[in-house]
Amino acid sequence: MSISADSEQLHEGRPFDPYGAHRDDPYAFLAGIGDAEPVFYAPLLGAWCVTRREDMVAVLRDDRSFSARDHNPRPAVALPEDVSRMFRTWRGVDAVAVGSLDPPEHARVREVLNAGFTPARVRAFEPTIRAIATDHAERAAAAEEFDFISGFAVPYALEVICRRLGIPDDYLDRCRTWSEQRIELMMLRSDTDPELLREHARGLMEFGAFARSLVRERLASPRDDLISELLHEGRAGHTLSADEVSVQVPTLIFAGHMTCAEALGTIFFQQLRSPGGWAEVVDGTVGTRELVEEGLRFDSPLAGMYRTALRDVVVGDVPLAAGSRLLLLYGAAGRDSRAHACPAAFSPGSGSATHLAFGHGIHFCLGAGFARAELEVAIQAVAATMPGLRLAPGLPPRHRPVFPLRALTELRVRHRDAD
Repeated sequence: MSISADSEQLHEGRPFDPYGAHRDDPYAFLAGIGDAEPVFYAPLLGAWCVTRREDMVAVLRDDRSFSARDHNPRPAVALPEDVSRMFRTWRGVDAVAVGSLDPPEHARVREVLNAGFTPARVRAFEPTIRAIATDHAERAAAAEEFDFISGFAVPYALEVICRRLGIPDDYLDRCRTWSEQRIELMMLRSDTDPELLREHARGLMEFGAFARSLVRERLASPRDDLISELLHEGRAGHTLSADEVSVQVPTLIFAGHMTCAEALGTIFFQQLRSPGGWAEVVDGTVGTRELVEEGLRFDSPLAGMYRTALRDVVVGDVPLAAGSRLLLLYGAAGRDSRAHACPAAFSPGSGSATHLAFGHGIHFCLGAGFARAELEVAIQAVAATMPGLRLAPGLPPRHRPVFPLRALTELRVRHRDAD
């Protein structure tokens, strides 16, 4: 099939709808067509969906043929002109976060950022993570029933990354609000009150201004935090400019807490509903590292990431023209039957927890080691504080329509009966 002849199929595609019909369980749909059509066009997303692990790895390794510049989801409806302008410039004019950088610019920025998340840095910060986890677990345990997402996962993950960055505690709630406003604009699916959109956009402008102000403070008066390290203590003497650091701060806050909280939601929900339940975690039958890795494989907190073809390419035997937008479905890679004997079974410790939850190649998550430690510590803290944890009665939790994030709306749990 030539690339030009493929244009007719481009307009037909497959009815993949991760915001609606397939929001809670995209995997059944993907498994149904994956073997016959591992690369398919999804008109709703305006992208070619890649479902096989080997094809995703090939794309992620080929940064000459594929660009990460436009890797985020796009709004499905047009934003008002003033909102669009603010959405494009809230970080600064022409400002680009590391996840959207291509070589050669990417390597220089990434090298400095990596130095903030080395194994030694993670180990040094782990006592702080553990103290934060214990504090939030004890707060949550004050009620016999609570929403695990809003009552533990989100505030815990947000405080951890903000503490590492050096964000004052007074700004935690605002950082959460700004992150939600970014989601609302980035993943907008239908016409919305323009004034509400302007409110979101103004919030992002405040987010960018806050980041720049904080960076200026750390440039003048460094402290023991990541922002100061990026400005003053880069590896081999390499540092980033104030403008470069201020661009990265919102991304580190956003990605650093959203994906961790989402992963915790999945991990706890799946283990609590498993035959062995939470007791297997408490007694050590299920190890925390095995539970983390299986949770990341079974339902990746980041279901996918976009790439753009820089030239005519072939992906999974499908010819694609330069400019084609691809969605690499990391979550589907975790369910790839070629890599897993029982891909649809949640089975910590089975030895098959191969996944792409942290990506691959030059854009492999720079905070992967930090995230793993954060997830493990959270599990340990909850196990020590609430050994009787279980799902509360009621309907199964649902997912928010924020694809490619995989975020539960809530997760009601109980850990003791009312007195």
